[in-house]
Amino acid sequence: MAGITFRGKSAVQNHHLSVPFHELVPCPSQSVTDELSLDDNLIIHGDNLIALKALLPTHAGRVDLCFIDPPYNTGEEGWVYNDNVSSPLVRDWLNKEVGKDDLTRHDKWLCLMMPRLALIRELLTDDGAVFIAIDDNEYHRLRMLMDEVFGEDNFVATLVWQARKSVQNDTDISQSHNYVLAYAKNRRQTERRLKKANAGYWFSMAGFVFLPIAIDADKYSNPDNDTRGPWKADPFDAPGVRANLSYEIVNPNTHRAYLPPNGRHWRMEESKYLAALADSRVLFGTRGTSKPQLKVFLNEQEEFGSIDTTWWGEGAFSYYVDALGDVEEAEELTDYGTTTDGSKLLQAMFGGDKVFPNPKPIQLVMRILEQASHADAIILDSFAGSGTTGHAVLQLNSIDQGNRRFILIECEEYADSLTAERIRKAIAGIPDSSSPYLAGTGGSFTYMELGDALTIARLLEGEALPTFGDLARYVFFTATGRDLDPAVVDSATGYVGETEQYRVYLMYEPDREWLKSAALTLERARALGESGGKTRLVYAPSRFLDADQLADLNIQYCQLPFDIFRLRG
Repeated sequence: MAGITFRGKSAVQNHHLSVPFHELVPCPSQSVTDELSLDDNLIIHGDNLIALKALLPTHAGRVDLCFIDPPYNTGEEGWVYNDNVSSPLVRDWLNKEVGKDDLTRHDKWLCLMMPRLALIRELLTDDGAVFIAIDDNEYHRLRMLMDEVFGEDNFVATLVWQARKSVQNDTDISQSHNYVLAYAKNRRQTERRLKKANAGYWFSMAGFVFLPIAIDADKYSNPDNDTRGPWKADPFDAPGVRANLSYEIVNPNTHRAYLPPNGRHWRMEESKYLAALADSRVLFGTRGTSKPQLKVFLNEQEEFGSIDTTWWGEGAFSYYVDALGDVEEAEELTDYGTTTDGSKLLQAMFGGDKVFPNPKPIQLVMRILEQASHADAIILDSFAGSGTTGHAVLQLNSIDQGNRRFILIECEEYADSLTAERIRKAIAGIPDSSSPYLAGTGGSFTYMELGDALTIARLLEGEALPTFGDLARYVFFTATGRDLDPAVVDSATGYVGETEQYRVYLMYEPDREWLKSAALTLERARALGESGGKTRLVYAPSRFLDADQLADLNIQYCQLPFDIFRLRG
């Protein structure tokens, strides 16, 4: 596979691995919640690379959808590269504004994006997906970078979004569109039909959901009087080359063997092909002497619908009008919004002030949520900006009573005054507003700041070791997702709290010599007392017990400081 080359790539390719884990510190006064929790909606203020790494212990493999709107790198955004990379070349870039006359601005942008995309991929579920808004300045480089980080087989589509409807004369040709690049973490090639789920439709190749469109019933007939109704013959092959989909199919009538055409593979695995063959779903032409085809029934298509198109703007799905017989309903279904819509909504929320340039419209993000998430999904936006993604999550939940949760990360100082404040206003609603998006969604969120790094160096060589209480709070919050009750903490025994499943203990003293020699021994383990039927999580610098002894004592050992992880499903 061809890769992308840029200055600084060798320095950042694995940079995300060297970024230390940091504390996530909840801020009660800035939160809107009855209980601070990692299971709540989250707004995190801090560098998004560090924040993404800080989320790994608790959210790796749990994020269903990521939507990001990174800097477009127009040369006029004034963004600054500030990743702490050890390379002398990259360090020379630090804290310098990236402008249009910067000959390395594209290299810097790629260095910014590569480690963040690598961490996003780790956070996604196996059937998760990422949608990235971008324009012509970096689209082609982003596509090559995504092919390298996610794999070119996981490319889904480039959606062309009509970002504005007015004609501008500031360029040779007025630019009216941006792109939304969609990749799956694992794009399966099987079962690519739509599947009905909850209030939407699941596109099962990668968890994508698409609204149904009109079906041309004239293409279906029933020449063999199949009891399942009218059908049509679809090709049995599909684009791509995958080993598990490239088996030999033998026509049972002629005994001729078929392999997929060049550059293609069969649309299902061999076991599913055999099941379809047994169910009379596989055809070999009208005379039974041709290559395989699949029987697709009209009633399935009416139930499952068809897929969306890559044009998201005015005129999309014009055939909805014929299908629905209602122009207003058709327009509502095809409303993707523009940057003007995004600006107007934000101004209505902040008293007419223009507080953020070119915010994404809530309609666009809601469409992405409808199409690529389910009602209990976790949605991540690590370039949160004005908070459109969080607002869209709350708005969609209020419409379909879903339980989606958002994680917003914003590094700028306006994380509280703009990003979080917008979510506060969305939750409460704007009195006397005529906008359906400002009626009040309800909901909650926990606001967090990035705390100190947790590293061996900090524990053993740092100038200031964390207190027992500080480390206990982080251990308990990260292991259980709940805030620590200081009243129950007992530093003498190491007990810091418990949940329905676990009792959590911390063996720690802010003393370097003690840390070098301290270990979980059999004597210390027995001194913990009865487990009460719960697993005891014991965080300690080292241990002198083997796995069998730990199991007998109902103890799960977690080494400080790295084994700080989520143990709940």
